[in-house]
Amino acid sequence: MRWVIDPVNAGLGDPVTDDALPPRDAEPADSDSGREGVRLPLLRPGLLSEEQREVYEAVTGGPRRDGPSPIRYMDDEGRLLGPFNAMLYSPAVGMPLQELGAALRFRTAFTKREREIAILVVAAGHRAPYEWYAHERIGRRAGLTEDELDALRTGVAPVLADVRERVVYEAARQMVVDGDLSDPVYTEAVATLGRAAVVELVALVGYYSALALQMRVFRVGLPEGEPEPQFGQDA
Repeated sequence: MRWVIDPVNAGLGDPVTDDALPPRDAEPADSDSGREGVRLPLLRPGLLSEEQREVYEAVTGGPRRDGPSPIRYMDDEGRLLGPFNAMLYSPAVGMPLQELGAALRFRTAFTKREREIAILVVAAGHRAPYEWYAHERIGRRAGLTEDELDALRTGVAPVLADVRERVVYEAARQMVVDGDLSDPVYTEAVATLGRAAVVELVALVGYYSALALQMRVFRVGLPEGEPEPQFGQDA
């Protein structure tokens, strides 16, 4: 008997023996062989290590589960979709990453509309389909109109009556486009939102930019049956 590396859960649990693996010419049981280009197979809940299970339960049992969700972040088999599957592959990084996401979504000073405006600017700017899919629906529930959503998706400045929302939009847009804030925009953001909120906004834009990069690298797609968002040239 020889020790081998599990091609799906490599480095995530105990070693497995070669007689526990599928034939070499077969797809691993957890692979998404039917989804072209997927780089990280979706992990089945029943095969998770203890550390992975803790991340899984934090994602599925935390504040994201309060009330019915407008998005699908797990499939019919309970496997995590979007950015969450990747978090299971490295629990030491995945746990604090999902905790940061929960803090930014549920424990900042922003209104739901302000938060979703910023996230949707990131999603459109990075052309991140799953991020847009999820937060378009969350944003709609938060009160964003179809005109506002269309403007954000296509890279057009939305018509926003609230001064805080306008500042959040412009600051998020500038960070995504330029990777920085100009002195005038920074000064206006501090005057309108306060220094603490500016810190939170920078962290929020950075976090969702990191998720967009992660999902691009790992070829994370949309839930089955969902249409690709049509981003504008300037988004």
